[in-house]
Amino acid sequence: MKTLFSGIQPTGNIHIGNYLGAVKNWVDLQDKYACIFSVVDYHALSGNMKPEELHQNIFDATVDLLAVGIDPKKSIIFQQSKVIGHTELAWIFNCITPIGELGRMTQFKEKSDQANHQGTNTGLLMYPVLQAADILLYLAEAVPVGEDQLQHLELTRIIARKFNNKYGQFFPETKPVLSPTPRVMSLHDPSKKMSKSLGDRSYIAIRDDAETIKKKIKKAVADDKGIKNLLELYSYFGTTKKHQQMVNDYKAGKLMNSELKEELSRVVIKFLEPVQGKIKEYEKNPKKVYEILEHGARDAQKIADKNLTKINKIVGIN
Repeated sequence: MKTLFSGIQPTGNIHIGNYLGAVKNWVDLQDKYACIFSVVDYHALSGNMKPEELHQNIFDATVDLLAVGIDPKKSIIFQQSKVIGHTELAWIFNCITPIGELGRMTQFKEKSDQANHQGTNTGLLMYPVLQAADILLYLAEAVPVGEDQLQHLELTRIIARKFNNKYGQFFPETKPVLSPTPRVMSLHDPSKKMSKSLGDRSYIAIRDDAETIKKKIKKAVADDKGIKNLLELYSYFGTTKKHQQMVNDYKAGKLMNSELKEELSRVVIKFLEPVQGKIKEYEKNPKKVYEILEHGARDAQKIADKNLTKINKIVGIN
């Protein structure tokens, strides 16, 4: 099978936007690709998280992935910093990547603009180069992405081409595997993607309890955009028949906001109950979680060592 790579930042609990937009797709792809999934803690250092918070988030992100269906018997799952090679390859890529390519990255522009360019660290600028190294260290031929992430993957392809043009053909032209789910939008601002950066009421975390979920959905925006967003969410968790009925009622002006919100709360809570049960099981046995990460890191390191040895030889440093 072709190799597929993807990573998730340990920046807090996974929310249903992460799940529907990315992680659900990862779970489904495990039988179609040789999957490598990483908790990318080096990337998280470009933020301002406290060390103890980052340490806990790495554990929590791993637990969340396992609870929603990432299977360590089918896929490699590991902590990025535990595998030697990611930062080494990133430096090699730094030396062939034009700085102009990095400056035009949308994510960098948005985050640096928010800070008015004050306090913007170099890690934020170089983030996409490390991301390219994460992918190409394993010669990954596929990366599952949403449409909003295509720009970063295109930079990975550009870096691979520049390396191949300079040193000879080595890296594959990594192709996107687009998520079948459109971007999931914020509960309180349906014009924006669901995100933790928009505040707690923007999203539903997969660890939120039933009362929290009910409160968040009850307070969700209920204008035309908001209702369409809630109906879209319902389509992922509820039945097709009930969804179509509510869509028809909405078009006919007969859909009560309270009915939609109560029904959406019910199906989301029902979906998350078994997931939260698995989270509790893993949290009771942290040793098992760390053993999974260690085993994954060993498997990933074997691949990384083999490929980095070849890369170093190609560029003349081995």
